[in-house]
Amino acid sequence: MRKFFHISFLQGFYFFFAGLWPLVHMKSFEMITGPKTDIWLVRTVGVLVTVIGGVLILFGFRRKVFLEIRVLAMGSALGLAGIEIFHVLAGQISKIYLLDTLMEVIFVILWTLSKDLEETLND
Repeated sequence: MRKFFHISFLQGFYFFFAGLWPLVHMKSFEMITGPKTDIWLVRTVGVLVTVIGGVLILFGFRRKVFLEIRVLAMGSALGLAGIEIFHVLAGQISKIYLLDTLMEVIFVILWTLSKDLEETLND
């Protein structure tokens, strides 16, 4: 259970700062990702991603990763990646989002390959 807490840190810091970015500086966020029409929705997603990142960081500091944290980490990464892929293919968002999708896929792979999976499932 304690072997792969660093994955929680890695994804946590990535999510925390990615979510914080549009909250702190929307102008630079839109310069990279493209203009947005529903700023409130971008901020809502930013808050949620920041909170998820904070929770993952907290569990990294505690050096514990429970099943619920693994589900939160993998589920949020898969959900974001799926949404990004769908909307990039539909031509609704910039292809730059595929870089974020790549990060999400890397996190899912890291969680999947972590050797403490059986320990987590048995806790």
